[in-house]
Amino acid sequence: MANTPDTEHFWMPFTANRQFKSRPRMLVSASGMHYTTDDGRKILDGTAGLWCVNAGHGHPKIVEAIQKQAATMDYGPLFQMGHPLVFEAASALVSIAPEGLNRVFFCNDGSEAVDSALKIALAYHRMRGDGLRTRLIGRERGYHGVGFGGIAVGGIAGNRKHFGPTLPGVDHLRHPLDIARNAFTRGLPEHGAEIADELEQRLLALHDPATVAAVIVEPMQGSTGVILPPKGYLQKLRAICDKYGILLIFDEVITGFGRLGTAFAADYFGVVPDMIVCAKGLTNAAVPMGAVIVRQEIHDAFMQAAPENAIEFFHGYTYSGHPLASAAAIAAIKVYKEEGLFDRAAAMAPYFEDAAHSLKGLPYVKDVRNLGLVCGIELEGIPGKPTARAFDVFLKCFWDKNVLIRTTGDIIALSPPLIIDKAQIDQLFGTIAEVLKAQKAVPASEAAVV
Repeated sequence: MANTPDTEHFWMPFTANRQFKSRPRMLVSASGMHYTTDDGRKILDGTAGLWCVNAGHGHPKIVEAIQKQAATMDYGPLFQMGHPLVFEAASALVSIAPEGLNRVFFCNDGSEAVDSALKIALAYHRMRGDGLRTRLIGRERGYHGVGFGGIAVGGIAGNRKHFGPTLPGVDHLRHPLDIARNAFTRGLPEHGAEIADELEQRLLALHDPATVAAVIVEPMQGSTGVILPPKGYLQKLRAICDKYGILLIFDEVITGFGRLGTAFAADYFGVVPDMIVCAKGLTNAAVPMGAVIVRQEIHDAFMQAAPENAIEFFHGYTYSGHPLASAAAIAAIKVYKEEGLFDRAAAMAPYFEDAAHSLKGLPYVKDVRNLGLVCGIELEGIPGKPTARAFDVFLKCFWDKNVLIRTTGDIIALSPPLIIDKAQIDQLFGTIAEVLKAQKAVPASEAAVV
């Protein structure tokens, strides 16, 4: 066993730090579908890292591109300067984006991409002389990163409650999860599209549509436990936004780059937003990078409003379009195309769906939700110990079965790399089934809020 490093000084993100440090779970290498731990165990990755390693770990073409660029130019500024790869990366991203979305603003991750998109939306209306449009609408249980803009339009209480006021003028749609009517639905739920009508009937009636700049939603809500849009729901949101001149933003940080078997969820649903926020799979997670893909007319409004030779958009980051990230993005998109990984995900989705729904009827399984290569398994919680049952399953899968899953509350969320095969799908769901069948009361010492 390798020596465990001193864990005292690192304050871990979104982690029960004290529980983790009492028995650290250390990953030291990765290849393909697997991690390797510090005690030499091979761990099947059922989560693509954090929804992001879509082409599998350590893809040689992506690794080579990063190494080559690091040796050529480690960094180049993009404030009043440029480097060729960032323009190539933008063109590569546009080549797989929905038609009409053809201008790209790069940043470093999904949180920054969300805040960038919100700023673009607010400034766009002001540039057009429509400065009353200052209100933003998100959705309950939505996750849009951890910037102040993202937590304002997001709808997860735990991400907001400790930080006081965020952005003013934000409201939220009701989320469409309806287990009573849609439990164990395969794919998109039949019931609930009418919830989208509340945008017009409740929120716009309350606030006046002339004051609303943008609506931001995840096409499929991922981090809060895989909440799928009912059939027709996203189409309704698009129609309402069009009716009132409101920008529609899709947060595709999770759904982008093949997760649903298409380049973007916008393609899967046949609904084109005004902006797409993406990150994660953009570089196969090899180097941090995020992006906002916008309609040309939004970009052009900035170009036309600013005086000649003036900066059109006062926003950006030191590492926007970083050379190593740009190289990784170009290589990752090329891998997705050449290896047909989006089509592979679509072809594997029915087998994945059958495996997911094989869990119906097992102890404590309250609901199973799936789409593409995504699955949410909602468990009945332990009274008085929220999150404890799912976290216990997580621990047993990792320590006893060598399988990595993810939990959010008492929901197991699965999102494996797109290269997963049928035997690995069987292993993933078979492991969860074994652990659920053996479920007992969770000792208080093992319960953790995550």
